Amino acid sequence: MRKKLLVGNWKMNKTIKECESFMQDGQKIFAYALTHNLDLGLAPTYLCLSTLKNNAPKEMLVFAQNVHYETNGAYTGEVSCEMLKEIYLSGSIIGHSERRTYDNETSLKCNLKIKSLLNNDLIPLYCVGETEKEFDEGLTYKVIEKQIKEGLQELNDDKVKKIIIAYEPIWSIGTGKNASTEIAENVCKFIRDKVREIYPLAAEEIRILYGGSVKPNNIKSYLLQKDIDGALVGGASLKTDSFSQMVHALID
Repeated sequence: MRKKLLVGNWKMNKTIKECESFMQDGQKIFAYALTHNLDLGLAPTYLCLSTLKNNAPKEMLVFAQNVHYETNGAYTGEVSCEMLKEIYLSGSIIGHSERRTYDNETSLKCNLKIKSLLNNDLIPLYCVGETEKEFDEGLTYKVIEKQIKEGLQELNDDKVKKIIIAYEPIWSIGTGKNASTEIAENVCKFIRDKVREIYPLAAEEIRILYGGSVKPNNIKSYLLQKDIDGALVGGASLKTDSFSQMVHALID
């Protein structure tokens, strides 16, 4: 049975001091989650990675928000998988819609990053999702299928089962618009079915998350769905009280 997972993506928020404060305030809720069979993960900025890692329970997953696929080189502003591994991170978010939109993060580039992460025993958290225009035009499944096939190409079942996929409809991220539980479940099931077509032995083990205006008052309804194994949360993960509320919503 797939273990539920709650991941907070802090994006470009929190100084090192704010990160320290969050981690100190959150110790009780982290312990509560981890002892109740709920996996937790956080993705801070690069500057906060070491601080968060040093103050997190050893079981907590700590993700970078991006990584380069090359080992080293003239890539100003980038970091490699080897650099992440050196500070004992769990993995990295790949292909978030904001990076796809602002930084030309294509699914093919994501595939190179996924391969590099897996080759370094790190976890890729691969984001997929459609724009509002694509949703309105009924192109959701076509867009998602292309992202899955390109992002996961040239791998194998053993590697793919280690990947986490997050479905984040772009029209729902930070907008307050929520995909219904039916839409979220249908798309996550579609993702699992597409993975099954390519890597049949990995489909039942791979964890698929939903993200997009997830909050304490709606997170449980999403995670009650059969093919949704967790949530990738943005703004609601920035404060310990709302993070705690989400943990309690999933456990109590």
